[in-house]
Amino acid sequence: MTLTPLDIHNKEFNRGFRGYDEDQVNEFLDQVIKDYETVIREKKELQETVNQLEEKLRYFSDIEETLNKSILVAQETADDVKRNASKEARLIVKEAEKNADRIINEALVKSRKVAMEIEELKKQSAVYRTRFRMLIEAQLEMLSNDDWDELADSIEKEHIEENV
Repeated sequence: MTLTPLDIHNKEFNRGFRGYDEDQVNEFLDQVIKDYETVIREKKELQETVNQLEEKLRYFSDIEETLNKSILVAQETADDVKRNASKEARLIVKEAEKNADRIINEALVKSRKVAMEIEELKKQSAVYRTRFRMLIEAQLEMLSNDDWDELADSIEKEHIEENV
C-alpha cells in the first residue's frame, strides 16, 4: 500500500517513556509531507510528459510506417512505369522497323518500276530514231530521184503553154 501525504499527516505515534521530541517529529513529518507531495507532483508531471512523448512516438511511428508504405508504393509504381516504358519502347522500335521495311520495299518496287519504264523509253527512243532515220533517208532518196527533174520540166512546160 502506497502512502499519501494525508496518511503521513494523520499518522499518530504512541508515546513512550523516553520518546522523541514531539515538535521535532512534527517538523520532520511536515517536511516529509512537503517533500512527498513534491515527489508525487513531479511523478505526475513526469507521467504526463511520458504519456505525451509516447503519444508523439506513436504518431511519428505511424508517420514512419506510412512513409515506408508510400516509399514501397512509389518504388513499385516506378518499376511499373519503367516496365511499361520499356515495353512501349520495344513496340515503337518494332513498329518503326516494320515501317522502315515497308518503306524500303515500296522504294524498291518503285525503283524497279522506274528502271523498267526507263528501259521501255530507251527501246521506244531507239525505235523512234530508227523510224525517223528511215523517214529522212526515204525523203533524201526522193530528193535525189530524177523524178523531181521530170516534174519540174513538166510544170515548166505547162506553164509555158498556158501563157502562150
